[in-house]
Amino acid sequence: MRATAVAACGTLALTACGSTKDSGAAGAGGDGSGKVGVILPLLTSPFWQSYNDYVPKMAASEGVDALKTVNSNSDPSQQITDINNELNQGVKGLVVAPLDSAAIQAGLDQAERKGVPVVAVDVAPDKGKVAMVVRADNVAYGEKACQYLGAHVTSGKVVQIMGDLASVNGRDRSQAFRACVKKNFPKLKVLEIPAKWESDTAASKLDTLLNANPDIKGIYLQAGGVYLAPTLQTLKSKNMLKKAGAGGHIVIVSNDGIPQEFDAIRKGEIDATVSQPADAYAKYGMYYIKAAMQGKKFQPGPTDHDSTIVKLPSGILEDQLPAPLVTKDNVDDPKLWGNTVK
Repeated sequence: MRATAVAACGTLALTACGSTKDSGAAGAGGDGSGKVGVILPLLTSPFWQSYNDYVPKMAASEGVDALKTVNSNSDPSQQITDINNELNQGVKGLVVAPLDSAAIQAGLDQAERKGVPVVAVDVAPDKGKVAMVVRADNVAYGEKACQYLGAHVTSGKVVQIMGDLASVNGRDRSQAFRACVKKNFPKLKVLEIPAKWESDTAASKLDTLLNANPDIKGIYLQAGGVYLAPTLQTLKSKNMLKKAGAGGHIVIVSNDGIPQEFDAIRKGEIDATVSQPADAYAKYGMYYIKAAMQGKKFQPGPTDHDSTIVKLPSGILEDQLPAPLVTKDNVDDPKLWGNTVK
């Protein structure tokens, strides 16, 4: 299954968007050969560890010659250095998961000056040129968490442990959750913990918040990969970790779809998560970088892999991949990537 220039145009007339062959401008691309650099934001999260494991497999399946991944270690300035180092090694394409939606522009500009196409994975840049953003709809993440919590907590205090607001992901999830609660569940009061995708920060701030608000009824974790373990540990230390169905259970919705979240759902420790597609991020990151190296272009519209390409306000194209809500009812679905990780 591939997103092609034709598939991306959905039912639009072929003459309106051109075929795959037509879209590959001879002067702008070649045969897609050459080394591709892959830059990770961090490796302390099981989500990114899984993505890292998928990269060589998906690169091979898409015919991409990918370098060993580079870990920017949660440091936006290091990520720019990593991009420059890869460019100096002569890579012909870059697949980057930006840490900071604004700061990444410096690296994107450098790649553009050298004529090297870039595909952004997971996070969209605020500015700068990329061939495609491979990402799920992060607004939908916040809305799905809101709707689940609102359906299971009729009134009272709920917490969202937010990601880094320098990242469009953190902003999208936070704003969407907040707006959805305000519109649909006015009896809920949202308390917020800015945690910057840092597990230690999440744990210490949640501990402080629970001391002042022992009547919390729900929690939204914007990243299970970094927030799940510290949240469960903090609740357990306060004797507040009650199983689903038991008195005093705090309803918890997470994001990521890692195996650890699925296990926590099965145990009744948390209630739901949104499965962020680590496998598809790697697959389509590799697919789109090869297409970019060949000079292929895409248009907004549905794809042939159950996603939709949209044009962002910045003019960048984003392939929004499916990210289903996972609960006890579908947690054992073998199609979920979190159930295929060994």
